Amino acid sequence: MKVGLVGNQNSGKTTLFNCLTGMNAKIGNWPGVTIEKKVGTIKGTKHEITDLPGIYSLSPYSAEEEVSRNFVFNENPDVIINIVDATCLERSLFLTTQLLESNCKVIVALNMADKLEEKGLSIDEKKMEEMLGAKVIKISALKEIGIEELIKEINKPLKSKQNKVIPEYLSKDYELEKYEEIVNQKYSFISKVVENCIKKKIKSEAISDKLDKILLNRWLAFPIFIIIMFLIYYLSVGIVGSFTVDLVGDSIESFGEYIGNLMQNLGASEWVNSLVIDGIIAGVGAVLGFVPQLIILFTCISLLETTGYMSRISLLLDKIFRKIGLSGKSLIPFIVGSGCSVPGIMGTRIIENEDERKMTTILTPFIPCSAKLPIIALFAGYFFPNSSGIASSSLYFFAIVVIIISALIMKKFVFKHTSSTYISELPEYKLPSAKYILKDVFDKVMAFIKRAGTTILLCSIIVWFLLSFSFKMEYGVDIEESILAGIGTKISWAFKPILGENSWEATVSALQGLVAKEQVVSSMAVINGLAEDASQGSQIFASERSIWFLHSIISICFYGI
Repeated sequence: MKVGLVGNQNSGKTTLFNCLTGMNAKIGNWPGVTIEKKVGTIKGTKHEITDLPGIYSLSPYSAEEEVSRNFVFNENPDVIINIVDATCLERSLFLTTQLLESNCKVIVALNMADKLEEKGLSIDEKKMEEMLGAKVIKISALKEIGIEELIKEINKPLKSKQNKVIPEYLSKDYELEKYEEIVNQKYSFISKVVENCIKKKIKSEAISDKLDKILLNRWLAFPIFIIIMFLIYYLSVGIVGSFTVDLVGDSIESFGEYIGNLMQNLGASEWVNSLVIDGIIAGVGAVLGFVPQLIILFTCISLLETTGYMSRISLLLDKIFRKIGLSGKSLIPFIVGSGCSVPGIMGTRIIENEDERKMTTILTPFIPCSAKLPIIALFAGYFFPNSSGIASSSLYFFAIVVIIISALIMKKFVFKHTSSTYISELPEYKLPSAKYILKDVFDKVMAFIKRAGTTILLCSIIVWFLLSFSFKMEYGVDIEESILAGIGTKISWAFKPILGENSWEATVSALQGLVAKEQVVSSMAVINGLAEDASQGSQIFASERSIWFLHSIISICFYGI
């Protein structure tokens, strides 16, 4: 059977999708995580299930609504699982009434029913079944409660695709101008459902409300946000991160020495030994040494995503972003872009306003991503050894300043008519799931390692070759006489106004950053490794002080184009 998973934003759809399929689709406790539909197979069955973008109605006003609407009405699903946030029934059931009009079996999955009970409320699902004319099942996608019952219901034979009990007004064909009347009738019906199916009253103030009084406080909200982001980068690049980099770096150096001695004992030629030690291990190892820092960074960001604080950040920054032609929705691509700019740019599709979407697409690469973190960490540690964490954190906030200034310029001269509305729910705060955080961090780190094992490996070998041979194909020449030095010297004059000197090392390293940001670190490691002695290597590295500014300028100009 073809099964569709439909629900509001931030209702737990993707968590349920992962639960039913055993897959590891991206989840996050803020709206807009699912941009396009994802397809999988329900465990233990042959049923194809599609996770659709989170929507509030089937009206085709946005890209997400268009995707979901087309699936429901054009792809003829056998079953629709309508996942409903039990803590926000009145809002969630409007979509349910629309789905009940479709000619297919609808199963209402009441997610987070346990959260509702914590508030002193309970839902009479049998009564709700009678009123909706559809099967209602209480579940907890996070705790995997009620999943087996849900699968059993999916497996039941389809006696009839049409719901037996549907309010009379839902089956009438109203004229377009009476749409408002239909909406009012639906909400009147929803109010009756809630009134008849919800038992008890809230006993005390919810924990989320108590936390929001602090985290969304008029005076404390922004300082708290700044402190949180500062701590994330300070931990990942500063105290903890720098220690792990030194530890991994020493391990890679010891591994290189071991391999070198092993190859020497096996009688390997000098050029093969140099390729493996100075090219492959030095180049790739220089980048892999920053993996522990990435793990810390990704873990911290994933915690923000899964707890519900991300939606609060969007709300906080919406007021500022609106003044520069953006909205709170732009924050989602920025946060995703901290892992990688590509999915961050893809995430701009949730923004309805075209000019705002274009601005966000241009600005997203300004956020320091995982590829830029090794560069940030390397130079922060070298130039600011006693305060690398503070230097790295300040660069993140500097990126925000660059985004604001760039947005103001674009709004003034290019995108003069940006205006969009931003409506966002504030979900309940949730305890982070260790299972999903581990999966999320693992996937991001593995993507980084794969890049190091492919693109960076190939580039490191090419750099080694260009440094080890002259234009006459003579091996073992001084690096100043190498092919790479010759190429770098020819074009370094173009960067002299920025660098203040003709530094071919800085030029070739920075240009390789256009292929892969991490390659800047890898290239410099190979150059230093092939220097005649340690002092020459230190001088080469010290001459790269200006590459910090060069690389930023190249990136900004390149992305701006």
